[in-house]
Amino acid sequence: MHWISLTLLSAFFLATADSLSKRYLSHYRPGELVLVRFGVAGMLLLPLLLWEPWPPLPPVFWGWMAVAMPLELVAMWLYMQAIRSSPLSLTLPYLAFTPAFNTLTAYLVLGETVTLSGFSGILLIVFGAWLLNLQATQNGSGLNILAPFRAITRERGSRLMLMVAALYSLTSVTGKGALLHVTPAFFGPFYFVALGTASLLLFASRDVSSWRALGRHPWAHLAIGACMSAMVVAHFYAIEHIEVAYMIAVKRTSLLFGMLYGAWLFKETGLLKNLVAGMLMVLGVFLIVM
Repeated sequence: MHWISLTLLSAFFLATADSLSKRYLSHYRPGELVLVRFGVAGMLLLPLLLWEPWPPLPPVFWGWMAVAMPLELVAMWLYMQAIRSSPLSLTLPYLAFTPAFNTLTAYLVLGETVTLSGFSGILLIVFGAWLLNLQATQNGSGLNILAPFRAITRERGSRLMLMVAALYSLTSVTGKGALLHVTPAFFGPFYFVALGTASLLLFASRDVSSWRALGRHPWAHLAIGACMSAMVVAHFYAIEHIEVAYMIAVKRTSLLFGMLYGAWLFKETGLLKNLVAGMLMVLGVFLIVM
């Protein structure tokens, strides 16, 4: 079960990068955060990419890349806005909706129906989201079980992360399409070097102050970039040993690590309730992918 250890490491490093970004760089603009997350990680992964033998890259691979990269950049931009504006406990768990969105897109595009296990998983994810906003069930007129869902619409970070989850349901498909033509050990560094280059061209080329932002807090940038790099390496080496769906299900434990960070670093309240809700959402992901 070597892949489980690698996947848990990937989840831990992702949650650590999120927490460091919120703690030290929350005053950055979202585009500058994307630069740090993708740009610094891309620079750190460049030696690994140059060391790895390059396979032939057919035109279909570049087609998948052309679709995947804009979606990935937009998703990360929204992701950074979400964790800047709301508590980690009310943003990161909504990434669990990605496989739920995948079942919807599979039905609309491919006509695939949801199994009983998959439907049960979706219900667990929805119930976990309801539990996260349980305090909203009490209003002036008494108990209202629909209030938590309305609370999601009022929490900007939750709304943004739901959009991120929807985008990730698309990038999981486009990334898998590109990965079919290369090895995981090559694709991980290549993808992040390409994203780092694109983020530099997109965000830093329009505003010289973004370049100056990279010169501030160098140790925080390096730590975040190192966490993102470690996440990528662990992610794609894990994929070599197990199907992608199972690996992604385990990786969603990052939301639990994020909740622990939220309570530790940012004194976010309701840890027990949030962890129970997060564990229900992770269990829902397992039921969907299985």
